[in-house]
Amino acid sequence: LGPAEARAAVLLQPFVHQVGGHSSMLTYDEHTVCKPLVSQELSFYESLPLAMRQFTPQYKGIVSVHLKKDSLGNLTLIASPGLGQPDSCGRLDSAGGDPAVTLWHKCKWSHTQVTKTFKDSCSGKMLLRTDLQYHTDSLLEDANGKQPERKSHNPWGLHCHRQHLNRMSSKHNENKLHQFLLLENVVSKYSYPCILDLKMGTRQHGDDASEEKKARHIKKCEQSTSASLGVRICGMQVYQADTGHFLCKDKYYGRKLSPEGFRQTLRQFLCNGNQLRTDLLEPIILRLKALLAVIRKQSSYRFYSSSLLIIYDGQEHKESADQHLPFPKTHGTNPSRVDVRMIDFAHTTFKGSKSNPSPTPYDGPDHGYIFGLENLIKILQSLLEGK
Repeated sequence: LGPAEARAAVLLQPFVHQVGGHSSMLTYDEHTVCKPLVSQELSFYESLPLAMRQFTPQYKGIVSVHLKKDSLGNLTLIASPGLGQPDSCGRLDSAGGDPAVTLWHKCKWSHTQVTKTFKDSCSGKMLLRTDLQYHTDSLLEDANGKQPERKSHNPWGLHCHRQHLNRMSSKHNENKLHQFLLLENVVSKYSYPCILDLKMGTRQHGDDASEEKKARHIKKCEQSTSASLGVRICGMQVYQADTGHFLCKDKYYGRKLSPEGFRQTLRQFLCNGNQLRTDLLEPIILRLKALLAVIRKQSSYRFYSSSLLIIYDGQEHKESADQHLPFPKTHGTNPSRVDVRMIDFAHTTFKGSKSNPSPTPYDGPDHGYIFGLENLIKILQSLLEGK
């Protein structure tokens, strides 16, 4: 890197609040995440219907990324705004601050250092025990088939990040530039983001899936709540106020749930270790109903394999709990305490998509997605009614 590029370069860190998916999400800056560019997803963001914008992350442009190996063999991903992408700098202006003056971080990601740097990145929150070493096998379950409660930040993002670095380093040389999408970090405004990642719809495979992949996805749907409810849990992190830790669940846990297990996990998502956050049910239901109204109007869209995030802050604000006290505008009656966002559009297809693999576009709205949303709303309403 020359001095000019070095000034503009950004070391990409794993996004610590990634609870699902298999593509590595990386932190670009406080309000921006990035992920490998898939043309179909780019096509979706570029022609996003206005009505859907409040339910998706804001698209901020494209950035070039390359792999860098230091003398010790540690791999890092470096984003170079403006490198071979003249418009990416301009697009970012609205995000606040010129990427060219972004600080060049000095830390490196190595297998041994991963935990240490990870700890530093959640400074002051003391959510990671020093002895937490992350191994993929422990993610699955212990001998009794129980998933360990994670007393830490969600390890899923680190798992994806490592796999991604290894894939990239084995396939490409260091100088190759990769294009990444820059997207709004939808959890940046929360102190302790509680996140539920739901895989929506009764079908998960894209139109471009091979027969083998198609069969695999159909089987996953049939054996999970995707078939019966049109929605399944793909990942979750819930802040437990009593212990000061996040409780995390991954997609393997979500796949095994029965409809009743799904309902119980939804309830657990709204439990802060002390009580059920019933105050959040209504704002979440209202937002899901607003999304449902929008999805019903989107003809030809099929959101195969996309996810829906439900987000709220695990740190309760005392003011909003007691309605008699004057409270800041940010909580209390303001529904922005909860958020609902659609993400992951790599297999989304719609009429007029520049990279549409579907020879004949679909008619009408995405009924599988609507079925999932309706069931989700029903279950939350039954929780609200105390059933």
